[in-house]
Amino acid sequence: MTIKVSVIGATGRMGKLALEVIQGAQDLELHSALDSKSELASAIGADVIFEATKLEVSQDIVAFAVEHKISILVATSGWSEALHSGLSVSESAVVIVPNFSVGSALATKFAALAAKHFDSIEIVETHHAGKVDSPSGTAIRTAELISSSRKDAGLTQLRNPGVGQEARGQVVAGVPVHSIRLDGVSAKQEILLTGASEVLNISHEVSSVQAYALGILHSIRFAAINPGLTIGLDKVLGI
Repeated sequence: MTIKVSVIGATGRMGKLALEVIQGAQDLELHSALDSKSELASAIGADVIFEATKLEVSQDIVAFAVEHKISILVATSGWSEALHSGLSVSESAVVIVPNFSVGSALATKFAALAAKHFDSIEIVETHHAGKVDSPSGTAIRTAELISSSRKDAGLTQLRNPGVGQEARGQVVAGVPVHSIRLDGVSAKQEILLTGASEVLNISHEVSSVQAYALGILHSIRFAAINPGLTIGLDKVLGI
């Protein structure tokens, strides 16, 4: 089976990487490559849309894909639980992946598991200066999974003194998140979990977008055969 893929945002960092992945896979075929000037109608006929744009644009593209029953893989950062919980998907697939790095998916999984054992947790995420959104989609997803894990365990809210002060970061799902944007950095996230006289630091860093290639490949293949809403590379990989 050959999977026809339309790439929207084809001139961006992730779009270019997706084109490389498609070119290098025998079971994938490029249906169309769209930029900001292209008509969405050019994606009709694809089996899967890969989109990496901006959040406000991404929401329109997802609505277009659902309407036309085209499966879509969302690489755009910033999708929160509040946004994707409102999606209604049945015949096609909507797969939202905040981070295509296998190592990042594992780090987030480990943090969610550890969250039940610590009552003070914060996230520090650092990205390249060109990243337009903050917090990152990865940090949002990590915070949401930490919160969900603690809620399932019947635990109270985290103990993070000073939350609400301007310098204490944005609180996402009860977890303070600190965003840093610097030249010379690709992507790094640290989850700091602390208890009595100890600190657990779960850290993950990538040095280039090539770290996302395998995750993109797995996710395109997953989207082609798994209808419904799926959130996170962990679900794609079954970890």
